[in-house]
Amino acid sequence: MNSKPITVTQPFFPPLEEFNEYLKKIWENKQLTNGGPYHKQLESELCNYLGVKYISLFSNGTLALITALQALKITGEVITTPYSFVATTHSLWWNGIKPVFVDIEPDYLNIDPDKIEAAITPQTTAILPVHVYGNPCNVDKIQKIADTYGLKVIYDACHTFGAKLNRQSIVSFGDLSILSFHATKVFNTFEGGAIVCHDEKTKKRIDYLKNFGFADETTVVAPGINAKMNEVQAAFGLLQLKYVDGLIQKRGEIASIYRKGLLQVHGITFSKINPVVNANHPYFPIFINEEIFGKNRDQVYEFLKEQNIFTRRYFYPLISQFPTYKGLSSSSPGNLTVAEKAALQVLCLPIYPDLGLEVVEEIISLIIRFQKD
Repeated sequence: MNSKPITVTQPFFPPLEEFNEYLKKIWENKQLTNGGPYHKQLESELCNYLGVKYISLFSNGTLALITALQALKITGEVITTPYSFVATTHSLWWNGIKPVFVDIEPDYLNIDPDKIEAAITPQTTAILPVHVYGNPCNVDKIQKIADTYGLKVIYDACHTFGAKLNRQSIVSFGDLSILSFHATKVFNTFEGGAIVCHDEKTKKRIDYLKNFGFADETTVVAPGINAKMNEVQAAFGLLQLKYVDGLIQKRGEIASIYRKGLLQVHGITFSKINPVVNANHPYFPIFINEEIFGKNRDQVYEFLKEQNIFTRRYFYPLISQFPTYKGLSSSSPGNLTVAEKAALQVLCLPIYPDLGLEVVEEIISLIIRFQKD
């Protein structure tokens, strides 16, 4: 048993003396928010790193999601996935939009594009897919459907920082893409988030909306919100950006050890590897088939917790099973069978850059031992 808890994730902390240099400049500038120098620098450097033209920083990813829907004036119904963190659907609810759930496909656990068209009604205005665990959705099929029916596409890309599809940044697809820079993510700014867009006009509207709707000192152009990223967050992000490639590489090493060590364990499977994706390894989910493994996912979860190893059932329950959304017709039993199965089997194992490889091997051994007991 580990004396020190092993958590499912842990933020990377760069050397404190390096961060202090950024803080000194903030103290000198005496500007904490409202688009300070670090805020502008981080937007510029993120555009370069991610290979996009326009990005707008936010204090968190949820406010970025809510504002994205406002920016594109989305109303009525939006087709989305039940297999995500609740913020995806909450952002719709906060905008008075009705979420319509469709099932996911089994390989990558993203929204199933073959089931989207059947869910479209005259009230449908957009599709809100999620790139689950950093695996890109079928962007070509989704865009084709959107073009056919005149729908907007807003991607919840909160898991995808640094990931690429055919050497193209995953956040470059759709009308807008939303990133999260929460402490649990591959790249973090304590809390934080961003909207990626494709033209200057949209970027301006987003920037107005995240600052109460102010276009200038006396002009309010929309009922905006306060969702700006502050200078301390931006400074931390600039420092994180210097290390992020190495951090992703370390995550990849851990993922490879898990996959190799658990590959031959009967009853454990993984999501499929996309050969044209440069992955960022934000999580390492396994799926436990009780009939084959001999024990269910929750038993494995509790056993590892007893060993001071804290995994996460991510995503469980489905968003569609929460009381707020349970009454929707699209939440009805039988409509989301693939998602329901995944939610009952998924277990995300610890993965973060400072996780010792010997601990990874120990977790693998514990899982194998528990199956045999």
